[in-house]
Amino acid sequence: MKKIALVFTLLCTILLPMLSSAHPGHGETEGYTIIHYITEPVHVLPIIGTVCAVLLFVQYWLKKDQRRQQ
Repeated sequence: MKKIALVFTLLCTILLPMLSSAHPGHGETEGYTIIHYITEPVHVLPIIGTVCAVLLFVQYWLKKDQRRQQ
C-alpha cells in the first residue's frame, strides 16, 4: 500500500502544476468553457493521467479485496 501511496503522490506532484498553469489567451478555444478543458492538451493530459491512476487504484483495491475473501 505504501508503494501505491508513493506513486499517487508523485503523480499528483507532477500533474498539479500543469493544471495551474492555465492563463487567459492560451490555446485555441475560449478560456472559460467546457470545450476548452476537454480539447486543450494542457488540461486533457492531466485529466487522462488522473483517470488512469484512479482506475489502476480501483483495480488493485478490488483484486486485493478478492484475495482477502478467498
